[in-house]
Amino acid sequence: MTVQQSEVEAGAKQRAGGWLRIDLDALKQNYTLLTRKVGRGVAVGAAVKADAYGLGVARVAPALYRAGCRRFFVATVDEGLDLRPLLPDDAAICILNGPPVASERVLAASGLTPVLNSLDQARRWAALCLETGRKMPCLLQLDSGMSRFGLSGEDLDTLCAEALPDALDIAYVMSHLACADDATSPRNEGQRLRFEALRRKLPALPASLAASSGIFLGEAFHFDLVRPGYALYGGNPTPPLPNPMQAVVTMLGGMVQDRWIAPDTAVGYSARFVATQKTRIATLSVGYADGFHRRAGGFTSAVLPARPDISLPVVGRISMDCMALDITALGELDLPPGTGFELIGPHRPLDDLASALDTIGYELLTSLGKRFHREYIESSQ
Repeated sequence: MTVQQSEVEAGAKQRAGGWLRIDLDALKQNYTLLTRKVGRGVAVGAAVKADAYGLGVARVAPALYRAGCRRFFVATVDEGLDLRPLLPDDAAICILNGPPVASERVLAASGLTPVLNSLDQARRWAALCLETGRKMPCLLQLDSGMSRFGLSGEDLDTLCAEALPDALDIAYVMSHLACADDATSPRNEGQRLRFEALRRKLPALPASLAASSGIFLGEAFHFDLVRPGYALYGGNPTPPLPNPMQAVVTMLGGMVQDRWIAPDTAVGYSARFVATQKTRIATLSVGYADGFHRRAGGFTSAVLPARPDISLPVVGRISMDCMALDITALGELDLPPGTGFELIGPHRPLDDLASALDTIGYELLTSLGKRFHREYIESSQ
């Protein structure tokens, strides 16, 4: 029997063990919220590195463009090359890690904008500008106290002594905050002041300091451009305050089977969970290969979307391809195979799961596996 390609595609959702719903309308609304937060005169870019934080840059970046974004940030040259054909020519694509050695011509030919993080990168980009006889756009990163990327004060003095700023078309001078998610940290103001001091060594240029959490530190941190990432995807930029962003991602695990087990019956590897009473166990077709961390067993829970008031503990160890829920609280409720349980979503916030696992939502998003059936929700384009 021959199976038509249309039949294969039509059955993809049913065959998948888990589903991701990615709400592009919520993504765009989050972008709009942030543009209103910073007000007129401040451009709002978008970090779409790591495949748009695991959500699929091919769908996320064009949606953000439709929302008004015109400057996008990725980490590597290859990420930029993949993104370039997905966006109109007026979208600037900035390479946060800067140009690797001998990559300058590729960036220039592809219309990509490097972030220059070191004297070496600045010298190589300036040399290409001088060789071609045209100043090509770049961003210049200064180290304001994170000791990660960026020119030190001494590097900046050398840059100016070599007259390199004269050879470059610097669209923005930028830096990055280390503690922006802690609004009480004095390091935030310390970095802002350090950034201001370093900027004064250069000609007057547009500046950028804040990413997601930095936007909420106040107007003094906004400068001319902000670069949100995590907040766009529904992550909370203001812990421990309530999340002002809309949820973008819902992860559902599909039930393969369920069973009642007797007291003293073990579940999963190493028998880490042993029932103390008659217990109903549902096996979901999502595991650590899908990005649901192995350490989640016993530390988090799921819900049935139709009964979001009932918390269903994840029990036993997470396996590579499956996990177990204690669904005793649902009683004898009829649950056909394929029933979806919410692991991340409006009733199980991303940041709550991350906190339970002693990690961050960024890691959870960028760990999402390839086996999910992905559904993108967008009311209009």
